[in-house]
Amino acid sequence: MVGGGAVGSALARLLVRQGRHSVTLIDANQFSQDPHSHPGFDARVIALAKRTEQALCELGIDLKKAFATPIEHILVSDQGFIGQTRLHASDYQVQSFGQVVGIQALGQQLFPAGLPELSVLEGVTVDEVNQTAESIELQLSNGNTLTAGLLVLADGGRSELADKLNFKRSSEDYGQSALIANVQLSEPHNGWAHERFTPNGPLALLPVAEDDSSDYANCYSLVWTLGHDEAEAALAWPQAQFISRLQQQIGYRHGVINKVGSRHSYPLVLNQIREFTGHRCVVVGNGAQALHPIAGQGFNLGLRDVLALADILESAADPGAFAVLNQYRQSRVKDKATTIGLTDGLVRLFSNRYAPLVAGRNVGLLAMEFCDGLSQKFVRQTMGFGQ
Repeated sequence: MVGGGAVGSALARLLVRQGRHSVTLIDANQFSQDPHSHPGFDARVIALAKRTEQALCELGIDLKKAFATPIEHILVSDQGFIGQTRLHASDYQVQSFGQVVGIQALGQQLFPAGLPELSVLEGVTVDEVNQTAESIELQLSNGNTLTAGLLVLADGGRSELADKLNFKRSSEDYGQSALIANVQLSEPHNGWAHERFTPNGPLALLPVAEDDSSDYANCYSLVWTLGHDEAEAALAWPQAQFISRLQQQIGYRHGVINKVGSRHSYPLVLNQIREFTGHRCVVVGNGAQALHPIAGQGFNLGLRDVLALADILESAADPGAFAVLNQYRQSRVKDKATTIGLTDGLVRLFSNRYAPLVAGRNVGLLAMEFCDGLSQKFVRQTMGFGQ
């Protein structure tokens, strides 16, 4: 397996727990010696859907050590219009829709260095791949050669190895960047997450706790979608100007913004590999699909990839056999299509100011507020139980 980010690390742990196949994890970084060095475990936070939360707990991950903050309520609104919907976890017989965690804190638990049943090669890359009918052979940068029945690519959306293996990637630039920062407001979040659709694009506030002190009861992680030039300008705004502009966007229902942490941005692109299995190889996680963060589904969809793959490999004598990988492909097509379609559809619907569409989406938000069947379907999909 190549790639020891969150998705790759989770798969390694799943396979080791099964004990069915020997596993080698190859990663170009030296994460176990320097947790700050791995690009897959950076300063961002992610929202774990309920199914993801359950799966990580089953792997022995203590989410409290990642300062997990429950999402108990969600408010979705359309700036300047009446449409909005409120979702409460208790209405769906769960304590929370999921948890917000720091990726780096999660990675320090998830990265599987030290598991005696697992071979981990850090600071190593794959130079060449040779595929035969019965195996796949890897020439490594340390001079060694590995022969395996299956190669799993979990090395992210810019995988050169996937390109070498002729996986065809489609890419669509949304013309937007996500600006991220931690924001402290005057009012406690009380477990509320907010998704606000603005003329520039969606803006999300996720409740966070960087430690267990009361100072973080008022803190949110901000994901603000802007055009590329706007995002670049916003990174350079003085603190007072940034706070003023952001306050205009979110209003005062969350209180007054007291301070904003360091700001970063990254471009938003929909990348996907539709044929994500090949001869004795498979692409999972962000390598198979990199999504817009509008509904917080990227890591959750990637984790469902590896849960399904591990489940199928548990009973497979030959992990790279065509029938095995075809079974995996068929098991994932519907969930991937539904989740990618949901995410992409929300971006397009709420970035459009065409009057009939504006009216229609506001009717839809109001319908979700009052129609249990409609909201049930949406909530089950975003919690990871849609399939």
